[in-house]
Amino acid sequence: MVIGYHVIFGAYGFWLPNDPRGSWSDFVGSWELFQFGPATKTDARHSVAGIAHDREARLAAKEALQHPAIQFSGVQARAIGRGFAASIEKGGVIVWACSIMPDHVHLVVARHERKVETLANFLKGAATRALIEENLHPFLAEKDEDGNVPKCWARGQWAVFLDTPERVLKAVAYVENNPLKEGKPAQRWPFVVPYVPEAV
Repeated sequence: MVIGYHVIFGAYGFWLPNDPRGSWSDFVGSWELFQFGPATKTDARHSVAGIAHDREARLAAKEALQHPAIQFSGVQARAIGRGFAASIEKGGVIVWACSIMPDHVHLVVARHERKVETLANFLKGAATRALIEENLHPFLAEKDEDGNVPKCWARGQWAVFLDTPERVLKAVAYVENNPLKEGKPAQRWPFVVPYVPEAV
């Protein structure tokens, strides 16, 4: 039985639909990107980040994006965290780990009545609202006449199903160590609670 999920989703430009390592996309919606190949959809439930690939081709494709690939600052990450907190409280979501990185997010969440894809969309939406309200959205200068800004999150997410306490603990450790591996300080978010196997 599924206990929880390790969810990963990216900022705009983090993981392209035709990434040579695979993606969650069925199509490439931009002619500029399509010149680098069709979508590389994969149904893998494990990380494909470490798969060998043509890094130069991947970086060249990023240069063809309509907007620059996003790199959230620490101030923006805090706003994203506040957005997450509001959504998590409203939805009654249990979060065991969270790392908000410059270009992607990792969370370990308990199984919920909503699908994990829905939870990810709620979190993205809440984070976007917080960024806009705090005048920190990366594309704030590109508002259209209706006040809308381009999306700052990539479409879709990875969701690794966790079906044993050991797998949950391993995912929690991975997420907590993610900032440290990039030379950043550990992250502590008020909406994160310790994983207690007996309480699940």
